[in-house]
Amino acid sequence: MQLNYKKTGDTGPVIIILHGLLGSLDNWQTVARQLSKRFQVYTIDQRNHGRSPHAPEMNYTLLANDLMDFFKQQHIDKAIIIGHSMGGKVAMLAALLHPELIDKLISVDIAPVYYQGGHESILFAMAEAPLKLANKREDVDSFLQSRIHDFGVRQFILKNLFRDESGKLEWKCNLKVLIASYRFLMDFPQLSSAYNGPAYFIRGEKSDYITEDNWTRCLTLFPKAQLYSVPEAGHWVHAEAPAKFLSVLESIL
Repeated sequence: MQLNYKKTGDTGPVIIILHGLLGSLDNWQTVARQLSKRFQVYTIDQRNHGRSPHAPEMNYTLLANDLMDFFKQQHIDKAIIIGHSMGGKVAMLAALLHPELIDKLISVDIAPVYYQGGHESILFAMAEAPLKLANKREDVDSFLQSRIHDFGVRQFILKNLFRDESGKLEWKCNLKVLIASYRFLMDFPQLSSAYNGPAYFIRGEKSDYITEDNWTRCLTLFPKAQLYSVPEAGHWVHAEAPAKFLSVLESIL
């Protein structure tokens, strides 16, 4: 797997940033630019997202293997891994399977547990969007309004739009595979091993993704884990409270 990526910064330790479901490396460029003053920052499009290749299968083992391939391709011996949501689960699994490659693990608003979901309505709305009839981004937004009421979520989703060679609007992400793999992505592999390196969990204060109950599981798999909360932020911590998120991130780094 040859993942699409962008490198920001030329000196310092390596940081790799992994986006969440329906995201892309573009979502993390503000953070990457800030961190590039002291680090070499790689932002990655994971398989079936952004400009990375589409593939028929998608689960956390494959996503972690993609990351390990990326280490080899870029000749990276060790890195700090920052992962948000789905990307956080990939980062956690990579740390559990290949602890020698991970300098620090930073998981953003996600725990290594099964979640009930909640994105189904978004995925189906995207699948039903009449892209062949749409002439511009606003046409797609107009269709999505009755299905996805939150303006911020719609703007996030619409970043997936691009024009193909014929000029027609298409989704960058492999929507068919994401829908088929959704239940796998809500889960997390059952492992008995633990990662004993430095681990940090950053949650949005308004989010319920990291709770008192699943924090116990975090500590089981990551005994040295520390938890930070970002005020005035929900699940999309880095987008909803960027300055506060960066402040927490800088203190960890």
